[in-house]
Amino acid sequence: MTLRPLRLGVLPPALSCAAVALLSLAPLAAAANSALLDSVKQNPQRARALCAELKELNSQGLSYTSSAAVTKVARSQNLSSTDAEILSTYVVGLYCPDVR
Repeated sequence: MTLRPLRLGVLPPALSCAAVALLSLAPLAAAANSALLDSVKQNPQRARALCAELKELNSQGLSYTSSAAVTKVARSQNLSSTDAEILSTYVVGLYCPDVR
């Protein structure tokens, strides 16, 4: 078996354009997530309320990562499913690690 050296930096033009587009969106996503996470950093009561909501879901047999739980958090917090999942994970990690 012979190994061929990797050619770094050589991408097909279509793939190069897609990579540049994705990289240009990364700062926007990071800024949006930062504001989302700052909303609970600046307001611990919001984090505690979300912990209570997630604990209630646990008592019903739902993991905070389940699609039903993510949907419920998204609706209650007026967020997209992706943002609800990010927020829930962040809050569980910092404020209520006993939530499953």
